[in-house]
Amino acid sequence: MNNYKLDQTDLGILNLLQEDGLMTYKELAYQLNKTVSPIAERVSRLKELGYIKKTVAVVDLDKIRAVFVAFPHVQLTSHSEEVLKDFQAELTKCPEVMECYHLTGHYDFMLKIIMPDMVSYNTFLREKLDKMPYIATVQSFLVLSAAKQETAYRL
Repeated sequence: MNNYKLDQTDLGILNLLQEDGLMTYKELAYQLNKTVSPIAERVSRLKELGYIKKTVAVVDLDKIRAVFVAFPHVQLTSHSEEVLKDFQAELTKCPEVMECYHLTGHYDFMLKIIMPDMVSYNTFLREKLDKMPYIATVQSFLVLSAAKQETAYRL
């Protein structure tokens, strides 16, 4: 565990880079009213300490191809540590699983799955999820449209 404490400059850097990961050190320095050298050092430190996991391009899939988005809720037959770890490990192998959340309540997990179409999603359910021995039930929630999608968290 690191003892590094984020200050307002660090938070400013993180906020700006979430909006535009290609901002130069010069642009960051200007926005934060700092000089370039300390900004470059801070960005490097934030990366080393894991505050910045990676820099990616957010692609508009609708411009490339049609997509089918589902949020299946999964209930497991057991809540043992072994089953939880095994389930999560299996899901990390599935490229169509974009997000996986361990939940409280009636369902144990909520997934975000992106597929080309309903037929592909049905195949995923039958060939991957249904073959896991510790899944009791799956209830799928299918996306009709998205009113808002964000990737940046205001810090």
